[in-house]
Order: sequence, then structure tokens, then C-alpha cells
Amino acid sequence: MRPQTRLPRARTLAARQVQGPANAMSKIPSDKLDRLVERWETIQHELNQGPNQATYTRLTKEFANLDPIVGTIKQLRAVERELAELEAMCDDPGADREMAAMARDEMAELEPRLEEIASALQLQMLPKDAADDGSAILEIRAGTGGDEAALFAADLFRMYTRYADLKGWRTDIISISESDLGGYKEVIAAISGEGVFAKMKFESGVHRVQRVPATEASGRIHTSAATVAVLPEAEDVDIDIKPEDIRIDTMRASGAGGQHVNKTDSAVRITHLPTGLVVVSAEKSQHQNRKLAMQVLKSLLYDMERERADTERSASRKAQVGSGDRSQRIRTYNFPQGRVTDHRINLTLHKLDAVMDGTALDELV
Repeated sequence: MRPQTRLPRARTLAARQVQGPANAMSKIPSDKLDRLVERWETIQHELNQGPNQATYTRLTKEFANLDPIVGTIKQLRAVERELAELEAMCDDPGADREMAAMARDEMAELEPRLEEIASALQLQMLPKDAADDGSAILEIRAGTGGDEAALFAADLFRMYTRYADLKGWRTDIISISESDLGGYKEVIAAISGEGVFAKMKFESGVHRVQRVPATEASGRIHTSAATVAVLPEAEDVDIDIKPEDIRIDTMRASGAGGQHVNKTDSAVRITHLPTGLVVVSAEKSQHQNRKLAMQVLKSLLYDMERERADTERSASRKAQVGSGDRSQRIRTYNFPQGRVTDHRINLTLHKLDAVMDGTALDELV
């Protein structure tokens, strides 16, 4: 039998780092990590200089995003240093045999930890949805199943409100349409808090329920559905009218007001060139007319922007929930068996009550 050739420890560890499926370090250049740490340190220095309020807000937000990543980088490099020291001890021909054996055992424990930290770092560095940090609009509608679907929609809304309470978020009902039996044909609510959309966005879709309805006398199990849509809450639209986008004309006003109105060029007409909107104000003061006309123009542009945003939101909602048919479900709540199954991740939890109470929803979210 040929004796086995033992590769140097450094080569076996390097090979595992390149080939290991959980390892992320081969995909993250070291210089990129260095730049992140340098930026983190630069932000700290700039914050200590007492910047103005706008700069302070921007820097603190960037620091909050970088801080957990830099913390993971530091953990990673600490484990790498420790592994390098242990490896040097193993390769030292003058090292005590017992100490070398202990070092190898420690390396065997640390290597999985290195891969675990590297994988976590890669997840932290994935591109982030700009809406993740903000609040969300939750829309729940009864789907297939009549009154039972409406009752289930109400159950889902209670589940999400309890979950929001546990997270310290605020829930405000925007609109609600109740069914005859106390369920909800439709309920729309704003959930406000930090990171709401990041947590809730994958709840969108068709939720199917299997249970005996309260209206079923024979005890037969029915299958119904409700649709959930989670949309990022749009911040107030800030209308910034550029001077080059408008044309302001003054003219002689007509109508009631006596000689002053008829003899002075006090009326103001503002044309918004990109949209073609025209606003005219014909009070006595030209200065007041200009101010009023600009207010009206901003309101009109705001409404146009809101209408465009609503159209996009409707398209997003339709893409999220489909037709509301039971066959399009993302999750099934089976009450007789006390289980919840998420069909996208093939996970079944036998703790339906805890999920519906919001306490176990995080395991699915």
C-alpha cells in the first residue's frame, strides 16, 4: 500500500476556502473590505467635526448601514489571524507535538466559524432595496371563498397587527370594508416603523386557508383564500419647480374690481412648459397673484405625480397578488392539523396558533 501524502495545512485550508459552497471570501476582494472599513472610519471622523444638520443626517444613516458590516469584517479578520497563528504553530518543526495537536483541533473548530462569518458578510453586502428601511402599506382583500374568505382576511389582519405590535411598529387603518359576518372584504393600513418593508415585503401573495367555516353545519372543511399586498409607503412628493421650466406672463385683469383691476397689469399667468399646465391668478396684487398661481401649480403637479405613483402602485399590487385564486397560494394555513406551510421555501410549522398570534411569524418572514 502506498503511503498517503499529507498536504501542508495551508494548502488544505486554502483549497477548502475556494471550493467550499458556504464560503464567500473568494467572492469578496480584500481591498473592497479595506475600503469599507476606511469609509466607516472617515464617517466617524466627519461626525466628530460637527457637520451641519443635513450632512449629519446623511452621515449617520450611512454609518448605521456600514456599522454592522464593519463589525462582521472585524470578526472575520480576528478569526483569520487566529487561524494563521495556529497554522504557524502546526507547521513549526520545533513545536511540541502535543501543542501542535491541540492547535490542529482548534483549527478544525475555527474553520467552520470562518465560513459562517464569511457567508454572513456576503449576505450583508448584497445590494439593498432603497425602500427596505421605510414603512409600508398593507392591503388585504378577501379572495375565493365568499364570507369565509372575508373572515380569514380579518384573521390575517389581526395576525399582522399583533406582529407589528411585537416589533414596536404603529398600525393606522386607512380604509376598511366589512362583510355581514364581521370579516373584511378589504382592509388597507399603514404600518409605520423602521425596516417595516424589509420584513413584510415577502408576505405579498395569495394566502390559502383550510378549515371548517363558522357557517358550515356539517363540519366539512372548506378551502378559501385572501390576497395580501405589501407596498412601500411613498414619502410626500416634493415638488421642485425649476425657473427654466416656467413662463410667467402679466396681463391686465378684467372683471369686478373697479378701475385698479382694469388699468394695471396685475394678473399673472404661469405656464409650466414640460406639462403644458397653465394657471392664472387675477387678484389685485401682482405679488399675491404670483404666489397664489405658484401654489396652485404645485398642487396640480403634486396631483399628477400622485396619480402616476398610484398607477405604478396598482401595477405592483396586481403583479403581487395575481387573481386571488386558491391555486396561486404562497402559504397554506391548515387549521384542523394546526400547521402552516410556506410553499416558496418548503417550510411547514406545526404551530398555527403561534403564527396567527404573530409570535411565531418571524420564523416564516
